[in-house]
Amino acid sequence: MSDETTERPQGFETRQVHAGQVSDPTTGACATPIYQTTAFSFRDAAHGAALFSLAEMGNIYTRIMNPTQGVFEARVAALEGGVTTAVGLPGALAVASGMAAETCAIMTLAEAGSHIVTGSSLYGGTYNLFRHTLPKMGIEVTFVEDAADLEAWKAAVKPNTKAFYAETIGNPRNDILDISAVADVAHAAGVPLIVDNTVASPFLCRPLEHGADIVVHSATKFIGGHGTSIGGVIVDGGSFDFGDAERFPGFNDPDESYGGLTFWPSLGHGSFILKARLQWLRDTGAAISPFNAFLLLQGLETLSLRMERHVENAKAVVEFLDGHNQVESVNYAGLASSPWAAQAAKYVPAGAGSVPSFVIKGGRDAGERFANALELHEQLANLGDARSLVVHPGSTTHSQLNDEEQRSAGVEPGLVRLSVGIETIGDIIADLEVGFAAAKA
Repeated sequence: MSDETTERPQGFETRQVHAGQVSDPTTGACATPIYQTTAFSFRDAAHGAALFSLAEMGNIYTRIMNPTQGVFEARVAALEGGVTTAVGLPGALAVASGMAAETCAIMTLAEAGSHIVTGSSLYGGTYNLFRHTLPKMGIEVTFVEDAADLEAWKAAVKPNTKAFYAETIGNPRNDILDISAVADVAHAAGVPLIVDNTVASPFLCRPLEHGADIVVHSATKFIGGHGTSIGGVIVDGGSFDFGDAERFPGFNDPDESYGGLTFWPSLGHGSFILKARLQWLRDTGAAISPFNAFLLLQGLETLSLRMERHVENAKAVVEFLDGHNQVESVNYAGLASSPWAAQAAKYVPAGAGSVPSFVIKGGRDAGERFANALELHEQLANLGDARSLVVHPGSTTHSQLNDEEQRSAGVEPGLVRLSVGIETIGDIIADLEVGFAAAKA
C-alpha cells in the first residue's frame, strides 16, 4: 500500500465503523470487548502513583475511564472532529446521559457566581436545568428568545459570562442555529460556544467545523439509535484559548487535587475535555457503564444508513402534514417555506433531521387524542429510535414549564412532535391518518 493511500483521510462511513478500534491484543477479538470491571491492576506501586499524579495516563477506575468507553469516545471524536489531547486521549468524554453531558460541560467552565447565555429553543430537560437547577448552584442564565438575533446575544454578555449554549436543531421548534455567526459573537466576548448536536447527529452536521468549540450529545438518541441505552458524550474541538485567568480561573489556578496542576498552561488545547474527565467526572461520578458504551458503539456503525432513511421518511411525512387540512402549521427546516430554510441549506444540506413537529387544529385535546390513537408510533419521551415515535410536549417533555416558558421553547398547546423512524413510509403515513381521524372525532 502506498503512503498516499495510507494517509488519505477516511470517509465518515469508514470512521463510524473503525475509528478508535483495534483487535483485542490478548484474544484477537475483532469486536470491541465489554470490559465489565470496576478497576484496573497496577504493575506496581510506582505505576499506581504515576497514574494518580498524571505522570502517566492509563486506566485506574471505570468511573473515570474504561477501554470500552475509550473506543466509543475515540469514534465520536473522529466523527465530530475533536482534538487529540496533549496526553494522547481523544477529545471526547462519554458520560451517563445527555443531561450529564450538558451539566458536566457547563460545570467544567462555570462555578458559583458565573453566568451563561443560552438560546431558549431547548429540550425541556435542558430548559429546566438552565432555568431552575443552575441558579440553585449560583450560576445565572440569560435566555435569548430569538437565537437569530445576534444583538440579543451581544447584549446578554456580562463580565462573568463563561459560555454560550444552543442546539443545532431546536427541539421541538426545529429552528436551525446560525452556528458561525453566534460563534463569532461568543469569541468576541471571550467565551466558548457549546452546541447540542443531538437532533442533527454528526452525520448531518459537525458544529466544530462551523466555529463551535464544544459539542454535546444525548447519545441515547440517534447515535445509539435503538432505544436501548442511556448515554451522553462531550467533544472538545480544541479551538478555544482558556488563557484568560480572570474569566477562567479553573483552568489557570493551581488545582490542589492534582498537586497544583494548572490545566491550561500545562495541557493546552484539549485541556477542557481533560478537566471535564479528571475533575468533574471524577468528583461527580456520572460514569457511563461499559455495557452501554458497547451498545452505543453498535449504533454508531449504522449511523449514516439510518440517518439517510430517517431523513428520507421525514421529508415524506412533512409533505403529507404540510398539505393536511387538520394541520395549522409544520415546524421543519427542510421545508422551502420554513424561516430557517436558508440555514438548513448551509448547516444540514443532507437533510434537516427527522424530528418534525406540527400544530394540530383543536389545540391540546386534539393533540392528545392524536397521539393516543397511533398504533405504529410509540408514545414516549424519547427521539432518534429506529422506530417512529410521537409525543405531545405540552403534556410530557415540557409539562414542567409554565405557559410562558413553553411558548418561549416553541411549545404551543396543540403541538405534536414526531420522531420519524425507518419503517415503510406508507405504514407511517397510514398510522398518522388514524391519529387525525381520532383527533377530528
